[in-house]
Amino acid sequence: MKACLPETQRCHGAALNDSAMTAPILAAASFCIATAAVHVASLMIAALRLRRNSPGEPLSSQKFPPVSLVRPLCGIDNYAADTLRSTFVLDYPRCEILFCVASAKDPVVPFIETLMAEQAAAGARLLVGDERVSNNPKLNNVLKGWRAASHDWIVLADSNVLMPRDYIERLFASWRADTGLVASPPIGSHPEGVWAELECAFLNTYQARWQYIADAFGFGFAQGKTMLWRRADLERAGGIEALAKEVAEDAAATKVVRGAGLTVRLVDRPFVQPLGHRGAAEVWNRQLRWARLRRASFFAYFLPEALSGGVLPMIALAIAAPAFGLPVALSVVSFGILWYGGETLLASAAGWHLSARYPLFCIARDLLLPVLFVSALRGDDFVWRGNEMQVGRLRPRGMMALVRPRLNELAPVARKRLRSLRARMS
Repeated sequence: MKACLPETQRCHGAALNDSAMTAPILAAASFCIATAAVHVASLMIAALRLRRNSPGEPLSSQKFPPVSLVRPLCGIDNYAADTLRSTFVLDYPRCEILFCVASAKDPVVPFIETLMAEQAAAGARLLVGDERVSNNPKLNNVLKGWRAASHDWIVLADSNVLMPRDYIERLFASWRADTGLVASPPIGSHPEGVWAELECAFLNTYQARWQYIADAFGFGFAQGKTMLWRRADLERAGGIEALAKEVAEDAAATKVVRGAGLTVRLVDRPFVQPLGHRGAAEVWNRQLRWARLRRASFFAYFLPEALSGGVLPMIALAIAAPAFGLPVALSVVSFGILWYGGETLLASAAGWHLSARYPLFCIARDLLLPVLFVSALRGDDFVWRGNEMQVGRLRPRGMMALVRPRLNELAPVARKRLRSLRARMS
């Protein structure tokens, strides 16, 4: 009996070691399966949501009220001639056009004055001035346009949005009884160069996809590129100055609308932003700025971003594949085809920019996501159009206050799984 005891102990220890070695493998496999399922589901939901078009027949503008269209200007963007000229060719006869610029010395002023002279029948106005009610220069610029608007329905649209002729009709087509705001994420188009292609991969099948997922479940987020407001809704919340409560006006808009018990909705077919040439620093700084703004305004939704790409699941698959008798290289390649092929199909179905190298840019984007996530956590400042800005510093106590409600929901599930794992190892 005594002679057998050491052998028994060795066998029992070996079983414990096997279980300990199996736990990471099972965790890697579970992570891979879960992320793949979420990814495929997100692609399907986004594709269905984007195929939900407005009525096939052209919508008569007589069904819709008069609108004030406010476009803030700052400098001359790529494709400015196309995006700003699109303002004047809308199939909407009752549209007041207001351009806003902070300084009369801005280089865009002669350009827009020429366009206004060419389209004199539109009666567009250029408003100049810089009333600073916040640290957000865009909001300060828009303020005078909001106050000068003659109508109860107001569209705030960035200067680099390319407006289709039915732009306003498509915004109203998404308005419902419980709507407080209709917005559109930017869809990158006309990229020139590697870095602009990379930005398309960020904007289109990644950021826009998740925007439409949230919208499909009734949790839409405002996007500052395009926002259709009913004046009374924002006035009840304190007026346009209420958008100064957050560093980003679209984050503040989302909270204002939700606080009123209303919903942010997205247009059925988002509007494009021609990108033109982009530099590496320009793309990185823009994505970092947006990441820090998301972190500051919607921290609980920001946290999963580090795990949202396809690279980490492929690494997990490479770790788990041998334990299941699967060839590592073939498994990882097949998984990559599923992941990035799905994104490519979504871009094709939506009619967005697509090139033969698009999956490679998606992989490069996903390699950057963890770095972007860490950089967003570590820093608070950024520069927007020459203006130094800063989001609120994230302190450990504040971080826990934001995360604690989610942890309370997950704790019972985690305890149950831990008990199950201990039972298997005993």
